[in-house]
Formats: sequence, structure tokens, C-alpha cells
Amino acid sequence: MKNKQIHEVKNQQQRKALNAWAKDDFIGSIIAGTGFGKSRCGVLAVKKLLQPGERALVLVPTTQLQDQFAEEFKKWDADDVLEHTDIMCYQSAYKLEAMHYAIVVCDEVHLGISPKYRKFFENNTYDRLLCMTATVPEDDEYRNYLMKLAPIRFHISLDECVELGLVSPYEIVCIPVELNDEDQAAYKKAQNKFLQAKYRIGDFDAFTAAKLILAKKIPGDAGAAKMFFNAISERTKVVQHSTAKIDKAEELVAQHSDDKILVFSGTNRFTDAMADSLSALAYHSGHTKKGRKEVLESFRDGSNRILCSTKALNQGFDVPDASVGIIVGLVSKSLPMIQRVGRLLRLSTPDKIGKIYIVYVHDSQEEKWIKQAVKSLNNVKWLTV
Repeated sequence: MKNKQIHEVKNQQQRKALNAWAKDDFIGSIIAGTGFGKSRCGVLAVKKLLQPGERALVLVPTTQLQDQFAEEFKKWDADDVLEHTDIMCYQSAYKLEAMHYAIVVCDEVHLGISPKYRKFFENNTYDRLLCMTATVPEDDEYRNYLMKLAPIRFHISLDECVELGLVSPYEIVCIPVELNDEDQAAYKKAQNKFLQAKYRIGDFDAFTAAKLILAKKIPGDAGAAKMFFNAISERTKVVQHSTAKIDKAEELVAQHSDDKILVFSGTNRFTDAMADSLSALAYHSGHTKKGRKEVLESFRDGSNRILCSTKALNQGFDVPDASVGIIVGLVSKSLPMIQRVGRLLRLSTPDKIGKIYIVYVHDSQEEKWIKQAVKSLNNVKWLTV
């Protein structure tokens, strides 16, 4: 499909999404896979609806996205309404009280409906509300809150976006690795603590029981509850920082010597370690805003072809021409996985396949997490040990 055709299809789908939202009193959510153009939907909604004397508000999760959304207004010839639009982060907006906006646009809304940030919706008023995210929140409480706040008016999955040619096709390869002797010993020690604590708690759902015990909502062995969570943390650190993952990442980078590569880790510490081993750039919250900008520009212009990140690139950033991804930091939720996959599907050559490798520790909690995280995605291949 040619770029002109893709643009036309994307315009059609975006209009369809906004029309569905408009038909339901301008209150609702657009759930669309990464690459759909949700930010443009937000800009177009403000541009079309904002009347003289009114103000709009765009809510985003990070300061980087504040700058990016401002650029989106300029990109789509909406400079005039930008003058009457506030762009704020959720962590600032929840402090507002008695404010009224003609329209509120919530980008990455799954990050803006935590109990703390919900105060914005409780303490302020608006005429129209447009919420946008890549997939419906998996947590029951968060999902129910979103459905009451802004029911889904339009839903298109990542794979549907691929089928329409809005984003590039992809292939996911899940690769297991084995812990080395030192890591195995540390993991076994943490696992023994975990089992001991679980036995002492004596509840079938030890996780929930431990939380309630520590919150003093039910009686129980507080020492065992602390031990339980400490053991989980220790176990997670072992698999998150496995040197076997670094070795596998080095192999994969060597196989793709001509491609731009994104590497996603689980912690800033491991991101730095991975960057050192791969002679790559590191991009995470531990660096200054100026430093992150310079790193991203260096990756974009091709000065460096490998970029290692933790969470900072999960949402909202368009990293062009990165056709290979290596994910070595896993969580059980589908949303972060879909966002990371989406970083690799915005290719300047639409027919080029995005290759995603997910490297995980065999027979660990990560293996369960990855099965949960990719269950809604197609084109997933599992390798054996």
C-alpha cells in the first residue's frame, strides 16, 4: 500500500472514531493500537469544537509529551486554538479545583485514572471528554472506572491497524534463556524464602492476604508478609538483571548489523548495563531532559543505531525506522507490551516487517508474564530452550 493510500485510510478511520465519539454526547474513549494517530484525533477534536471565549485542556503523562502535543497542534494547522489550550501532566492537573473546560482530552488515559489523579475529574467540570489509550485497562477496578468516566465509543486493535496498513506488519519471537550458576543460586534462595513465607501466611491467595496483613485489615504474621514481598522483589531482580539476557541481546544485535534497534529493559540499572555491553545509547528517567533529547536525536539521525530504554519510550514517542526490537524487561500486563511493539511499527517503509524478540528467563515468573502479555497479539513464535 502506498503512503498516499495509507494516509487516506488513516484519515477515514480517525474520522470514524471521532464521529462515534460525537454521536454519544462527546463523552467517551477511543481505544486504538499504537500508530493509529490518536494524538491527531485529540487535536482535531479541539480544533473543530472549541468556540471563542472557551478553553480546552490536554492531559498527558510526561513533560516530553507536553512538548510533543504542542507540536501536534502546529503540525495540523491548529496554532490558533493552541493559544486557548492548556497542556498539562496528570501529576499537576489533579491539583486543580473549580476549573471548567469546554473540552478535555486525556492522552494515555490508563495512566491518568489512578486514584490520586482521579481528583481532577472529581474537582473540575467539562462539557466534552475524549479519552485515548492503546488498549482497555486489564485491572478490573481501573477498567470499570474508565467505563463510567468515558465509555468506549471506538475500538481498533493493533492487529486490525496492521491489517488496514496503518502500521507495519510484525513478527514476535519469544526466546528463553537459562540463568547462570550464580543467578540460579540467588533465584533458588529467593524462591525458598517465598515458599516459606507463603506457608507461614497459610492462605490460598497469599498475595492478597499479605497485602491485607500489612495494611492491618486482617490479623496475621506481619513478618511473613514482609518476607513474602521481599522474596518476590529479590526473585524479580535476579531475572530482570540476568547476564544471560545480555549475552542473547549481543547475539541478536550481531544478526541485525544494518538495522536500527530498540532494546527495552526492566530497570534503569539494567538499561545502562545493556547499553554498555551493546555499545549503545541509554534513554531513561535517570537522565536529564536535555540528555534524553540529545540521545533520541542521535538515534533518529542515525549517528547511533541502538537505543536502550526502560519505560520512557513506552508511550507517545514516534521513533522512526526502528525495525528491530529486543525486549528483556517484562511485566504481566498487555498494555506495556503493545506500546513497546508499537514503537517498532511506525516504519517509513510500510511493507517492512518489524521484528521483535522477547528474551525471558525460562521456567520463571517471566514466562507466565509473557504468556499473559502477548495473548492478544498475533504472529507470535515460541522458541525452545
